[in-house]
Amino acid sequence: MKPCRNADILWRATSLATTTVRGHYGLMNLAHRWLCGSARWKNAVETYILPWTLEGLSLGSNVLEVGPGPGATTDLLRDRVERLTCVEANRALADALRHRQMGRNVHVVCEDATAMSFPDQTFDGAVCFTMLHHVPSAAMQDRLLSEVARVLRPGGVFAGTDSLYSRSFRLLHLFDTMVVVDPATFAARLRTAGFDDINVDVMKPYAFRFRARKPNPVAV
Repeated sequence: MKPCRNADILWRATSLATTTVRGHYGLMNLAHRWLCGSARWKNAVETYILPWTLEGLSLGSNVLEVGPGPGATTDLLRDRVERLTCVEANRALADALRHRQMGRNVHVVCEDATAMSFPDQTFDGAVCFTMLHHVPSAAMQDRLLSEVARVLRPGGVFAGTDSLYSRSFRLLHLFDTMVVVDPATFAARLRTAGFDDINVDVMKPYAFRFRARKPNPVAV
């Protein structure tokens, strides 16, 4: 399975646009913003990215999605869980997603995922899809991981995916925030953030997925 082939084709096709707007945490050029809201990207998410990321996992009934952006993943996740809470740092994206999900089982919050307002042990599971590279430093990425661990209940699953570095990926992020996550060191970073039962799978040359669990002392 090649979960990001469609995305890679789109990156190559749109990589030369350089107009920038505010993205999740930093800058996002116009081509990148268009890609994330396109029908072809939604198809790639539905066909490859989300099934591969969540393969064999049970997230529970009350789930957190970090950095949904335009909400292509949100549209699919809401049918898999009883309650879905989305944390999006960009005000315009959060407002648009909230309006589009009105009346459904989705609650959208505009805030920084490195300092979330939720109480400890709020969620059964958490996910993030192709957004970690938008967080502008490795230190902030680590704070986000620690925050997800804080708001997960013991035994809760954290799953996600992100892209591997390539020239086309770099060009798509021209004048964007792009701090690529190294899958070779990501398991150790998740462990430091408070997770165990960690798996990181690489699908070259496109992406990697990860699964981790917040320890449950009662189950030991």
